[in-house]
Amino acid sequence: MPNTEAKVPLPVHVVAGVIRHPENSSRLFFTRRQKGQHLQDLWEFPGGKVESGESRFQALQRELKEEIGIQVHSALPFQSLVHHYEDKIIFLDVWEIKLFSGRAYGREGQEIAWVNLDELNLYTFPEADLPILKSLLAENGSIE
Repeated sequence: MPNTEAKVPLPVHVVAGVIRHPENSSRLFFTRRQKGQHLQDLWEFPGGKVESGESRFQALQRELKEEIGIQVHSALPFQSLVHHYEDKIIFLDVWEIKLFSGRAYGREGQEIAWVNLDELNLYTFPEADLPILKSLLAENGSIE
């Protein structure tokens, strides 16, 4: 008898960093997904996939060094969630970067922006990031 059970894809474990501007904690760092990427042109917290054998923190350090050229020295878990996109499921593991060195820039040619919390509505983000943004706004007292 054939197996008729639908295979449920495993979530892709993604780490991302909430990076506050060193001189203004209400300004956050975002990168823009490039053409040809899943969710192209949307703004997001920088990060990427956890590789086999890496801890979450090691993945965060590696991804932020590769993508935006900073060295993360200290970070705390901020929020995590599972999000179902049409073509994949992601486990989004977001960390707040507490201490880093270097100057953040788009090492892979991606656009970057330091965005004030009160300007978030001017940018378009992936659905998975929306609960994170809502938490940051609530924490700042900016949510209505």
